[in-house]
Amino acid sequence: MNTKNKKFSIYYFLTCIGVLIASYYPLSMGVRVITDMISQGVVMKENYPKYIIPYTPICLAVIAAVFLMPLFMKLCKGFSFLGGSALAMGVFFALELLFENKVVVTTSEIVVNLEDRQMFMCYIPPDSPAISYKTQTAVDILIGNYNPAFKLHFYIISAVLILSILNCLYGFGQMIRSNERKRLKALILQSVCSLSFLGLCILACFTSFWRDGNLKVSPLSASLMSVFFILLGVTVGVFIGSFLLERDKFVSILAPSIAASVITFLMYVGEAILLNGHVYSFGSGFIFNSIPGIVLAPIDLLIILASGCITALIFIPLNKRRACFETK
Repeated sequence: MNTKNKKFSIYYFLTCIGVLIASYYPLSMGVRVITDMISQGVVMKENYPKYIIPYTPICLAVIAAVFLMPLFMKLCKGFSFLGGSALAMGVFFALELLFENKVVVTTSEIVVNLEDRQMFMCYIPPDSPAISYKTQTAVDILIGNYNPAFKLHFYIISAVLILSILNCLYGFGQMIRSNERKRLKALILQSVCSLSFLGLCILACFTSFWRDGNLKVSPLSASLMSVFFILLGVTVGVFIGSFLLERDKFVSILAPSIAASVITFLMYVGEAILLNGHVYSFGSGFIFNSIPGIVLAPIDLLIILASGCITALIFIPLNKRRACFETK
C-alpha cells in the first residue's frame, strides 16, 4: 500500500468512526421509535424523542454516503461527490417519508402521524390536545391547515446540511488521494460554516429560538433567526464557491453570492408558506414593518442581501490569491 492510499485508509476509518459517534443521539432516537412501533404499533407522546425527523434520516443518509466513499471514488473518479450526494439524498427522502407516514404518535385522547406532530412542534409544544386548527387566534395563524408545502424549509435545511457535510468529507478525501490542495481553504471555510450552521440547527431544535407562538418575536429570538438565515445562505454560497475557484473570477464571486441570497430568500418563502402568508416580525418601526404589496420587511431584505455580501467578501480574497499565484 503506497503512502497516499495508507493516508486515505486512515482518513476513511476515522471519518466513519467520527460520523457514527456524532450520529449516536439521532440514531438512538430512531431505534427507540422503531422499537415502540414494532412492539405497540404507536409511540406514546411522553416517549417520543424530539426531532427524530429530519435528523435521524440526515444522519443515516450521511453515514451511507461516507461508508461507500471508496466505492464512489473508484467508480465515479472525480465525480465521486455527485454519486455520494445522490445516494445520500435518496436515502434521506426515502427514510423521511417513511417516518412521516408510518410513525404514529399518540396520547390518551389524540392520535396523529409524525408528519402532523412534527409541524405542530415548530411553533408550540403541543401539551394540550384540545387545540383547534381552524380558529383565528395568533397561534392558529401559525398552524393553519396542513399542507405538504409546509415542509419546504425543512427540506432546504436538510439538503444543505447533507450536501455541505459531504462536500467537506469527500473533498478532504479527494485531496488526500490526489495531493491537490487548491480547494483546501474553501473546504476549511465550508467545514466552519457547516458545523456552525449545524450547531444553530441543534439549538433551534431544543429552544425554537425561544419563540412563544406569536408572530412578533423577542430581540433575542430575532437576532438568532437573523444569524440562522444569513449563515444558511453563506453555507450554500461557500458550497457553490468551493467548486468555482478554477473559473473566471467574476463567476467565482458572483455565482456563490447569488446562490447565498437565493437560498435565504427561499427560506423566507418556506416560512411564509408555513405561516399562512406571514413571516415573523423582528420588531416595531419602519425597518420591521412589511413593505406594502409583499410580506417581507426592509430588515428581511437586508438579511437576504447580507448573506450574498458576506459570501462575496469571503471569495474576493480567495480569488485574489489564486490570481496572484497564476501570475507568478
